[in-house]
This record gives sequence, C-alpha cells and structure tokens, in this order.
Amino acid sequence: MTSQPEAASYPGESLGLPASGAGSLASWRSRIAALLVDWGTSMILATFAFGIGVLRDGGWRAWMILAVFFVQTSVMSALVGGSFGQVLARLAIVRLDRRPLGWARAIARAALICLVVPTVVIGAERRALNDLVLGTVVVRRA
Repeated sequence: MTSQPEAASYPGESLGLPASGAGSLASWRSRIAALLVDWGTSMILATFAFGIGVLRDGGWRAWMILAVFFVQTSVMSALVGGSFGQVLARLAIVRLDRRPLGWARAIARAALICLVVPTVVIGAERRALNDLVLGTVVVRRA
C-alpha cells in the first residue's frame, strides 16, 4: 500500500517558510494594501511630473502612471527587496534559492505585474504566475 504525501499544515510550509513571523508567507490583505499604496503613490508622482492630464487625457499621458509604477516597483525591488508599498506593509520579495533578487528579476517582475494577467493567475502557496515563473515569493519582513 502506498502512502499519500502529507498535506502542508500551513501556507508556505512546502517552500520551507516559517508558519508565522518574519519570513512567513505574506497575507493577501497586506499584499493588496501594498499594491494600492504603490498605485496611489504612482498616481501622485505622475501627476506632479507630467501634469493633471495623466488622470484624464489620452495619448502618451495616459500611460505615465503605469510607467511611474513600473520604474518605482523595479528600482525599489532591486534595491531594497520590495516596492514602496511593500516596504510600508513590511513585506519583501525573496527568491526561493535565497540569493539576492537582482535587477533582472526585479524588472521582469515589475513588467509582469504591469501586464496584470500574470498577477491575477494564482498558483500554490499564494504565488502569482509572475512569482512562479521567477522563483520568488512575497514574505513578511522582520
């Protein structure tokens, strides 16, 4: 008789993450809050940099909020391991192999988030498609 593998007793266990505290899997609530902070900050920065037209005009101005979001998310993730909103929410993006995130993964992750679909396709352990592809996971900071 073959035995069935045991199911994980908590989210993140199969990734080797602790059940709670620093390094544990981030909650959906904190991840969504961080995303809202990032988008709101990007709207404010884009409005200051390119004018109020970013909120109501078409053409190139319509893309400036997304461009600011992409740059902010990429740079902050590469430098401090999380976007502005994630840092405020005490979250971090980490690689499963425990190596530094690096510029290439930070830029690729931000680009995938900007495409939206990879972010809303959720796999095991609360990991979006972008995290599954890049070998990353969002965890709680210390």
